[in-house]
Amino acid sequence: QVQLVESGGGLVQAGGSLRLSCAASGRTFGTMSWFRQAPGKEREFVATIRWSSGSTYYADSMKGRFTISRDNAKNTVYLQMNSLRPEDTAVYYCAAATPVLSTVTMRMSTYYINWGQGTQVTVSS
Repeated sequence: QVQLVESGGGLVQAGGSLRLSCAASGRTFGTMSWFRQAPGKEREFVATIRWSSGSTYYADSMKGRFTISRDNAKNTVYLQMNSLRPEDTAVYYCAAATPVLSTVTMRMSTYYINWGQGTQVTVSS
């Protein structure tokens, strides 16, 4: 059974940092990503890591602030978030796809079948 279990969310002041974790079990994936969804908004792409190559991709607004990484031994993906802003407040979701998605489709939530339960990140001003 495939499971994605997220952890690491919380409340932080603007300018602070958080690290999210997503532990995957049940199968291996070609693509693992983070998305986020703020109240009243659509789910938004944050970052992707291609599991085998380790190549990483980011939404423009996260470049330089967020870092996605993986630990092969733990089958876990991380999202290190620095210089957090109030507009980063959202529920953050881990998503996994079996194939290696293209640079276009990796940014589209409809290409992911497996999702975590979400973890709340709140950034206060």
